[in-house]
Parts: sequence; structure tokens; C-alpha cells
Amino acid sequence: MINTIVLLKEIKYQKKEPGELLASIRKRGIAIPVQVKKRDGFYECMDGNKRCSACEVLQKEDAKYARIPIMILNDFTKAGSSFWGNTQNHH
Repeated sequence: MINTIVLLKEIKYQKKEPGELLASIRKRGIAIPVQVKKRDGFYECMDGNKRCSACEVLQKEDAKYARIPIMILNDFTKAGSSFWGNTQNHH
């Protein structure tokens, strides 16, 4: 899994009514990254449709909401012991 920040327009998601989430994100930002799967040329939202919908509304107020944190569930390019700076198992 990879955590990164991407443009909201790169994510395909189901629009939902964000309700009280608007005020929360406006005050605190996105606390939990949106979970996505990487597809050919886009990200598919697996969890976080309301967060994406809220950011779609909020980006009209402030451009910072056009970029959101995501967790890519199907990207393991940095997985393995070398990712942790140690190529030997000491257990």
C-alpha cells in the first residue's frame, strides 16, 4: 500500500451527500486518506465517496481541496524488507 496525495479529478467515485462532513473537513482537513485502487489512468474509490464529494464542493471555496490524501490498496511497489532499509531478517 502506498500513501500519497493526488488530484481529486484523478479519482472516480460515487457522489454522495456530504452533510456534516463539509464542516469537519473545512475545520480539520481529511484525517483519514481515501482508499483507492489504481486502474489504467485513474484511481477507483473503494472507501471515501463522501470525503471526495465534500472536497468537490469545498474546492470551489479553496483550491487546496482539489488535492487529497489517498491510500492505494493495490500498489506494493515499495513492499518488502528493502523498503524498511534492512535487507536481512534478524528474527
